[in-house]
Amino acid sequence: MSQSEARFSIRTLLLTALVTIVVTVMTLEINGRILHNENKDDMAVGEFTALHLIPGEEGVRMSPKSSELHAVCEQGYLAIASDTDAAFRAVLLDYKNRGVRCGEIHTFVAPDDMTAPQAAEGQ
Repeated sequence: MSQSEARFSIRTLLLTALVTIVVTVMTLEINGRILHNENKDDMAVGEFTALHLIPGEEGVRMSPKSSELHAVCEQGYLAIASDTDAAFRAVLLDYKNRGVRCGEIHTFVAPDDMTAPQAAEGQ
């Protein structure tokens, strides 16, 4: 079948597909099938990656560009704040929605101290 014998032009088919998508979205919105979160407090604002730091090793692989975010200690918990929006602050949570503590809490155990309890158990 040649282009001149085509029943519908490509332009008509594309326009029909676009109109169908727009009408479908509008119908779902009017009938309340598309849910919008009104509570912005519980919304995830980003995804972060933790890099394991090994004592004595140098060089952390990360982008040389600085982020538009910085960390602050807010009521004993680590919060992320924006450099561009002074009103934006969000508390950093772990995978179980627990706040990440900051401040005077130091729980680092040196590698030498980690072998001592194992040696005591063997006696």
